[in-house]
Amino acid sequence: MAFDNKKIGVRIVLGLVVGALGIGMLLYLVPGQGSTETQSADVVATVGDTSITLNDVQQQLQRIERGGQMPAAMAPLYAQQVLKELVMQHALDLEAASMGVQISDEDRRDRILQLVPSAFQGDTFVGMDQYAAAVQQRFQMGVPEFEELVRQSLVEQRFEQLVTDGITVTPSEVEQEFRWKNEKIKIQYIVIKPEDLQSKINPSDADLADYFEKNKAKYSVPETRVVQYVRMDPSTLTSRVTVSEDEERAFYQANLDKYHIDDRVHVAHILFKTVDKTDAEIAEIQKTAETVDQKAKHGGDFGALAKQYSDDTSKDQGGDLGWIVRGQTVPEFEQAAFTLPVGSISDLVRTQYGFHIIHVIERQEARTQSFDEVKADIATALSTEKAQALADQLSSQIADDIRRGGRVPLADLATKYGLTLEESKPLGPNDNLPDVGASPEVQQEIAQERSGDVSDPIHTDTGYVVLSIKQIEPAHPGTLDEVHDNVLNDYRHDKAVDQAKQLAASIAQASKSGQTLDAIAKADSLEDKTSDSFARDGEIPDAGSAKQFAAAFAMPLNQTADPLFLGANWIVYRVVDHSVPDPSQFMQQQQSVTQDLLQSKREAAYQAFTDALQKQLEAEGKIKYMPDVMKRLTAPTG
Repeated sequence: MAFDNKKIGVRIVLGLVVGALGIGMLLYLVPGQGSTETQSADVVATVGDTSITLNDVQQQLQRIERGGQMPAAMAPLYAQQVLKELVMQHALDLEAASMGVQISDEDRRDRILQLVPSAFQGDTFVGMDQYAAAVQQRFQMGVPEFEELVRQSLVEQRFEQLVTDGITVTPSEVEQEFRWKNEKIKIQYIVIKPEDLQSKINPSDADLADYFEKNKAKYSVPETRVVQYVRMDPSTLTSRVTVSEDEERAFYQANLDKYHIDDRVHVAHILFKTVDKTDAEIAEIQKTAETVDQKAKHGGDFGALAKQYSDDTSKDQGGDLGWIVRGQTVPEFEQAAFTLPVGSISDLVRTQYGFHIIHVIERQEARTQSFDEVKADIATALSTEKAQALADQLSSQIADDIRRGGRVPLADLATKYGLTLEESKPLGPNDNLPDVGASPEVQQEIAQERSGDVSDPIHTDTGYVVLSIKQIEPAHPGTLDEVHDNVLNDYRHDKAVDQAKQLAASIAQASKSGQTLDAIAKADSLEDKTSDSFARDGEIPDAGSAKQFAAAFAMPLNQTADPLFLGANWIVYRVVDHSVPDPSQFMQQQQSVTQDLLQSKREAAYQAFTDALQKQLEAEGKIKYMPDVMKRLTAPTG
């Protein structure tokens, strides 16, 4: 969708958003990383003559983190995936050079025209300034990054075509896939969760001591360090700066262009995609769209209709696209959005993406915001700017004091400059300094400082910090008292796992002997459930993917299966219903089943190609990893 391109991406998995450059995706990786001139100590991998550094990976992680898409605890796993994608990105470039695969200017132009239609008026380029502004507004990046991203996506697309163009599916494969997709079963089941049993396990002191003695090697206590520190953060220094109204007005006058608001309109839409559809399919889509349009015009809930019918990612927001400005969307959509009266709903609007129903929510004419409207924002901006300057000044002064005075006590520096001396709890190797956040530089300084030394000011994402090690507790084997809570948790976990397995076996045996699952569940204070009918690609509440129940599709009705381990829990179940697909539905589903199966085979083939390419380049020594640096990359962050 042309106006979804605020989100655009290169593949990154982990169950999140996956895909090559496309529409409606999130930008996580910006190509162009890697250099032939890097410090070897920071190189985590090389592909041919190109080095991938810790900084390359960390830049991508920061992009993901700023997008709110990365739980802190998952950072090491994300780091591995980012590295994998950077390696494959450069591996494809290496293979493209070897095979003579090239991306033409025409290919790039066509893709840019698709993603930034406002860059051209007909066949005429609008000029670099307008093009750069459109790219920055839509993708939050400069033209070089954007065009490199386009090039990379086209390289990957070219390889996908080379690998998958010859793949077909046979009629028998389609029929088998139809059966597999439509054959369904229903199960009655009991899930036994070890976590539900843990609270009932209360070991004696003797039991815990015995468990600890058998597992002492697990319970070493790492070195900890108590850190004293002072922060110079703009957010904490704003109270020490003042901004006059004269300064605010001067800033306003000097930056009037920042407060100009273009014509803009707040719209929602419902999209019926027609891309890659046949004429017959488009005709059916148009009929559906016309019906929905009439519902919307005659009192239907537009947001509910969008959630039900729209093919755009905005459906989750009821079709709401927020504010758009001229040049941001394709011409047909823009014409309708900027001419319809506020509150009205359009007839069908046809674009290269399909049919749209557009709802105009609000409109604002071009104007310059008044000083009073933006005064508060200006005051905040100037206060932050002055606080940042003060932080820079204090950092420089403290650095000079340390250089002149050597081991100046940190408490004296805090008093001299009116800063707050803070003290951490004992920090382990991967713990973050409170209120400073994840900072490799700070963690490295904490790890290498001697007790009593005072660091130079360290620049962080939030400002500056100066730290001193107050106390060091060396690593040592833990005593039971020190690690009591960990030992208790591990004891309960291990015992609960054993009990869950035994309970599952006894439930299965009782059921096979004639007792009903509901009676067994009631006696053991458990819950028995009956699933909805599900196919082999379905999901079962509390039990996960139906793929784990492949054997159930061949089981007789009402026969209890042996206990099934689900990775954390156990399940005992029996099949209570089994339905086979209606052959009359095959013709209705044949096309969609064929396309899904073809896509699945293509994805598998391309994955096999990339895996083989990586193994080949590794065997040839063209892909190399630096294990010691990788340990730094994948170390837990907290």
